[in-house]
Amino acid sequence: MIIKRLHHAAFRCRDAKETVHFYADILGLKFAHAMGEDHVPSTGEYSPHVHIFLQMEDGSSIAFFELPNDPGNVKDQVTPDWVQHFAFKVESVDVLLSEKERLESLGIDVLGPVNHDDFIMSIYFHDPNGHRLEMTADTSDNMRDEVFENEAYEVLELWDQTHDWSQREKVFGGKTGYKRD
Repeated sequence: MIIKRLHHAAFRCRDAKETVHFYADILGLKFAHAMGEDHVPSTGEYSPHVHIFLQMEDGSSIAFFELPNDPGNVKDQVTPDWVQHFAFKVESVDVLLSEKERLESLGIDVLGPVNHDDFIMSIYFHDPNGHRLEMTADTSDNMRDEVFENEAYEVLELWDQTHDWSQREKVFGGKTGYKRD
């Protein structure tokens, strides 16, 4: 594979300092980098912003932009809350359950644990910006993972054949640019 790992996924935040506190001090990620600019480096547009990176053990990061002058919401207000989220992997189910207790002791509302298809066990909570976060632990073994991989295309094909794609136009307002169009 050419792609080795996730470098970062970026979201918008209300307050960069508050966001760093949550991810570094509460979740334990490393505050690895911050860049402040008045112009967008890739487009040249005037948009004062700070771009912060919070790094995980494997070197991947979750990143945020604080954009005080730009319109828009911190998160998508239309898509259901449970859809858009960032999932952090932890070492084991025991660690997951311990983190649930720790987060709750800090006054953070936590949903779960939830068993997803005997593939992963997860808990859910929100950051100060309202972004939904997930902590997850693997619950399947190598043999079960192989079964999941082997049936993934079959599950996708079954979904494709049993769901009404004509509804897509109502949701997306027309063509999406995918082969189906």
